Amino acid sequence: MASLGQIVFWSMTILIILFSAIIILVLALTFTRQSPEVTSFNISPVGNISQDVLLSCILLQKNDQEQITRVSVTWEKKGQQGFVYQYKNGHPEFSDQNEAFQGRAELFPSLLAEGNASLLLRNVRMTDEGLYTCSIDSSNGGGKINIQLRAAAYTTPTFTFSEGTLDAQASRWFPEPNVTWYNHVHKVLEARTSLFQNSAGIFSVASMLQPINRSEVYTFQIGNKLVTAVSQAKVGDFDVSVRTYYTFSTASPSPASTSLLILILIYCICCLI
Repeated sequence: MASLGQIVFWSMTILIILFSAIIILVLALTFTRQSPEVTSFNISPVGNISQDVLLSCILLQKNDQEQITRVSVTWEKKGQQGFVYQYKNGHPEFSDQNEAFQGRAELFPSLLAEGNASLLLRNVRMTDEGLYTCSIDSSNGGGKINIQLRAAAYTTPTFTFSEGTLDAQASRWFPEPNVTWYNHVHKVLEARTSLFQNSAGIFSVASMLQPINRSEVYTFQIGNKLVTAVSQAKVGDFDVSVRTYYTFSTASPSPASTSLLILILIYCICCLI
């Protein structure tokens, strides 16, 4: 039977190895996700369905004062034939563009000389979800970066107060959202909530809370696995004052990343045997 000292020793050893594996995984993801010369402000953006989304792709120039005199940019989507967008020889190339992106994808030519190859994707669709790759080749360097676009629908809730009832309405949410009301001490409150789904799969939300105390702040939270809206509503004498902010989830690890973590853990366990 192992002594207490041996148990503590092996417990600490396992923890150290696990933390080391996590650090290795983070470093592996960092270096496989992008090249040293190309970066993005957001590698896992959430596009609002029927709205526009910006996929950022920036070339880190060796000399910020030097103008880029030659640049070619290619945007591709994993699993699709043809390009999302291609720019070379000083103008866009549409001959091999995937028809799903025709008229919806564009760059900002005036910003290319500064290393900005960000893609504006208009009228986001559910089918736009996926892994995009931005590749840059220029007179001042180049590289590529992967961006995981996720599609959701979300709108800011609106509030009305009538006859002791505070009503919250949100017209467009996808995937299916969850709704929770809180009082000023963050206690969950009971409310009547209804969800309605249209033919496109988009949900509208109607929720009613009562009774209501004037001048007290109530929190209405609506969200799904991708995006959450938190609204703080205060009922006044004549209207409802509201403040809303959004939070967005980070992208889930890819299957390859998950496999890498499993292999590292198996290796660590084997080392202990």
